Amino acid sequence: MKYRFSKSLEGFSSSAVREILKLTQGSSIISFAGGLPAEEFFPLDAVSDAFKRVIEGGKSALQYGLTEGYKPLRESLCKRMAAKNMHVTPDEMLLTTGSQQAIDLLTRVYIDEGDVILVESPTYLAAIQVFQAKGAKIYSVDSDNDGMILEDLSAKIKQYNPKMVYVIPTFSNPAGRAWSLERRQGLLDICRGADVLILEDDPYGEIQFDENESYPTVFSLGGKAEGGNVVYTSTFSKTVAPAFRSGWVIGDETIIRQIARFKQSADLHSSTIDQQTLYHLLENFDLDAHISLIREQYHDRMKFMSGLLAELNWPGLKWEEPKGGMFIWVELPEHIRAEDLLKIAVKEGVAFVPGSTFFAENPQYNTMRLNYTHTDRANTILGMQKLGKAMESYLQNA
Repeated sequence: MKYRFSKSLEGFSSSAVREILKLTQGSSIISFAGGLPAEEFFPLDAVSDAFKRVIEGGKSALQYGLTEGYKPLRESLCKRMAAKNMHVTPDEMLLTTGSQQAIDLLTRVYIDEGDVILVESPTYLAAIQVFQAKGAKIYSVDSDNDGMILEDLSAKIKQYNPKMVYVIPTFSNPAGRAWSLERRQGLLDICRGADVLILEDDPYGEIQFDENESYPTVFSLGGKAEGGNVVYTSTFSKTVAPAFRSGWVIGDETIIRQIARFKQSADLHSSTIDQQTLYHLLENFDLDAHISLIREQYHDRMKFMSGLLAELNWPGLKWEEPKGGMFIWVELPEHIRAEDLLKIAVKEGVAFVPGSTFFAENPQYNTMRLNYTHTDRANTILGMQKLGKAMESYLQNA
């Protein structure tokens, strides 16, 4: 049969991260590629207990549920959001299949083909894919370690008249940046003045290494006030376990209602048994203590990998130690292409993600993203040794 696929596939590429993960599954390759939490810290006993409570609650746990999601869980999440100065009601929240679905659903609701979306440089690869599939025009705003450069944001809003700005202001993927308060407030003020919606993606915000630092969400700075120009999304994938595929999105009730309509056509509702399990987990397990544990462990792993990077002693190697999250963003000398280095690295038995895939435009080919959360010390040492060998081979072949 001659398949006639939709135009949405034109220019749509597979995720480099997903393809590399497939390559490393079931193999001896040490992977610094995926944004994977460490399995040894999954709260297995607490999850088992929570699931048991759901099943003991009766057969109704296996029934269809509300599109908006299990209401007791939404109510619990509203309390957690309030602790971050994000005051919403369950009607201003929708439970999703991971925060990835929130990005997809908002894009379907709000973006038409040809609409402009502004993003950071670099930004989350899977968000770029969603925007491309919808036929949006994606432009990058110049960015540094403090976030989007506000002068360039203002200039590009005037130039392109965007409909939405997509940001990951707290420990961004892939660069690990934590925006300054000035940049967060500036983004909010500029976009509000230009009537531009902000999509704030916050999967890593709770993985904060210094508990004394303050990283207020853009939503908490006033994104709900005066018309509500911020939609915020987060997930349990990084703090509990990815397998739940459970996230949430909050915003003005008008937007949430429209997102719910599209979710009905997408999947009716996300897994209610997972949502009920998470509700019981929140009620009977100290999630904040668990998050403190993984913060400490991931901080140690980040410092350890950073030290090994320094020991590689590659000329021209640059990186910044992130203040949270899961990734170290590495700049190689300009003459080195990370895609070519990856081919050699995989033969040596180690994988990473080339950084060029995270740019909506003007990719930097001499960059790479390393994940430090998933791999233990012994394999991190071995993986960095293999990466060193790969670089030696690359330079010899060059």
